Amino acid sequence: MVRMPEPSPVPAPAPPRVPEAVHRRRWAVLGVLMLSLLIVVLDNSILNVAVKTIASPAPTGLGATQSELEWAINSYTLVFAGLLFASGLLGDRLGRKKSLLFGLTVFGVGSALAALSGSPGELIAYRAVMGLGAAFVMPATLAVLMNVFERDEQPKAIGIWAGSVGLAIAIGPITGGILLEHFWWGSIFLINVPVVLLGLGLMAWLVPESKDPAPGRIDLVGVLLSVLGLVLLVYGIIRGGEQASFTEPGVLAPVLGGLAVLTAFVLYERRSDHPALDVSYFRKPVFSAAVAAIALVFFALMGVTFFSAFYLQSVRGYSALDSGLLLLPLALAQMVFAPRARLAVARFGARAVCATGMAAVALGLGAFAFFDADTPVWVMALVFLVQGAGMAHIMPPVTVAIMQTLPREKAGSGSAVNNTFRQVGGALGVAVLGSVLSSVYRGEIEPHLDVLPPAVRTTAGESLEATLAVAEKLHADALVAPAYQAFLDAMHVTAYASAGIAAVGAVVVARFLPGRTPAPDAPAPAAAKAPEPAGR
Repeated sequence: MVRMPEPSPVPAPAPPRVPEAVHRRRWAVLGVLMLSLLIVVLDNSILNVAVKTIASPAPTGLGATQSELEWAINSYTLVFAGLLFASGLLGDRLGRKKSLLFGLTVFGVGSALAALSGSPGELIAYRAVMGLGAAFVMPATLAVLMNVFERDEQPKAIGIWAGSVGLAIAIGPITGGILLEHFWWGSIFLINVPVVLLGLGLMAWLVPESKDPAPGRIDLVGVLLSVLGLVLLVYGIIRGGEQASFTEPGVLAPVLGGLAVLTAFVLYERRSDHPALDVSYFRKPVFSAAVAAIALVFFALMGVTFFSAFYLQSVRGYSALDSGLLLLPLALAQMVFAPRARLAVARFGARAVCATGMAAVALGLGAFAFFDADTPVWVMALVFLVQGAGMAHIMPPVTVAIMQTLPREKAGSGSAVNNTFRQVGGALGVAVLGSVLSSVYRGEIEPHLDVLPPAVRTTAGESLEATLAVAEKLHADALVAPAYQAFLDAMHVTAYASAGIAAVGAVVVARFLPGRTPAPDAPAPAAAKAPEPAGR
């Protein structure tokens, strides 16, 4: 009688595809996953610091225009976001370890090619190759995590996984600043290659293979619709940001076309007997609120991240390394608080924790509206600290909510949904908030461009960097101070807009995420066992 209950729980916590030997080395596996995630995130944080250098004329940079800089960022985002969902499905079907190895290899090759780019066009193309690799890496890391850790340990593991983003945010700008001070701009991409090689070796040794044991027929139509819809939508968003208008035919056509294709995707998935994505999950308020929170917070944050590099380096005159060091409080806050967010959720509930985190992000973003050319460094550091702490209390709980809603076999799909909404939200942030910044700047600087020849006024009014470059070339020193002020005015308006978006996110999570779950009393052991089969 004593031994009879034993066989029941054993198969549930340790299914055949997750052997006990793998479970014992789960923390080492998490370390490899974090390394893979680190280089994907690190690349973007390095590029944010380097945009001013790349915009400089050759041989210092590539002489990239504002539009080319945005495409250097967004070509990565376009391919990444467009293929995330499809790559997550392929990982579930073909194997997540294979997906990781393939993605890292492509990312490393793309990084090497980007480092040797001879023109902005080449850089944009090779960044797209890097986006292809990253699209296979990002969902696979989280999918492997969900299949290595048991359900009760997943919140802790996801918190540490999210904290690695903070580590990348810290390492990226500082590494980028050091490299830019001692080497050419391409070194910021070349640094990825040895990290990729290390990651490939550790992954082949430590990471177990996992896949959906019964994937069924592949939903080829659904996969193609998702790729086409996402690429059209993100492309239209990017074009809207470039033109600072979302009413132009070249913007409306891909945006509306993308929305139409994605609508067709949803309708097709609802009627399919082997859907790529079970859209019924979006009927669950917790799931929908979690993905909305991710999209909204990255919408607000990515737009501000884009212009903050110009504020710190162009207006304040900080070097790339100094700008990177100023982001340390944001990164350290994420590293410290993200792994501990689960403790706050256990005590106060996901609703209170995430709503407070979103409010902190909104407060930090809104603070940019009060920054000027003389804002003390300690004030900026405090704002970045608040932003990092807010992010650290949003990402782990909403990621747990998304991933634990789906069966473990569909972990790749769940991770892809999580990252797709983040990337689309980030692209929207850069495009929409970039459009706001550009429009306000042009309106503010236009009256001061009369001192320039008519032939260069349009070019000079495109951005702060363009104005300063023309002013330096034509010795129009009287234009420098108005350019700085116009940028600050534009930044203030954009900061209010981004803070408003984050505030909307706070309302969404406060309305739909679950509150605190009372701790069970006597039936604790039974309650602990119950979720296990559902998560499998």
